[in-house]
Amino acid sequence: MTENTEKYFYSIKDKRKFEIKIKRSTFICSLKFVETIKQAKEFISKISNENKNATHNCWAYIVGDKGETSHCSDAGEPSGTAGQPMLSTLKSCETTNIAAVVTRHFGGVKLGIKGLINAYSESVQRTLKQKKLVKLVKTEIFRITTPYSLSDTLTHQLEKYAGTIINTDYSEAITYDFEVEQKQASDLEKYLLGFQNSSTLKYLKL
Repeated sequence: MTENTEKYFYSIKDKRKFEIKIKRSTFICSLKFVETIKQAKEFISKISNENKNATHNCWAYIVGDKGETSHCSDAGEPSGTAGQPMLSTLKSCETTNIAAVVTRHFGGVKLGIKGLINAYSESVQRTLKQKKLVKLVKTEIFRITTPYSLSDTLTHQLEKYAGTIINTDYSEAITYDFEVEQKQASDLEKYLLGFQNSSTLKYLKL
């Protein structure tokens, strides 16, 4: 099997929100899964409009299969104290397809440059850590029909691939729907072709 060291990226499934207070200022981080720049900007606009009375609505987003596109804004905070720390936190967790808005309500005590950087970073980090992140992978599904006599051999071999049997049908033969990471699909297909030529095992891609 071909060794693959491809880097994985992560995101969130559902919206997340988390609030922290630092020296009387309130920081509310809102996160959402997005797939395009347009979706990211719409989310940022929505949160900002809902919090028009806040002191700041700072934001950052990353999109693309490998996090190719990213942007951020300090939204009135001192340059480099909000948007970039937020973006750096998202990147440090290897996320993509995610937008973050941190809404700040000023409490009357200035935090200073370092304090702001730490506050915005912590706000995003603690929101990300609310739940486990979701690994983003592209997959393919193979429908494999095998005689009962080959079932144990087949399922043992399938364990070697980054995939999951998502459905099993028992009739005259056994049919497995096997979802495999796209990066290993070609190796799996080569294995199945070898079986197919010497037995009654059959497969198709869904």
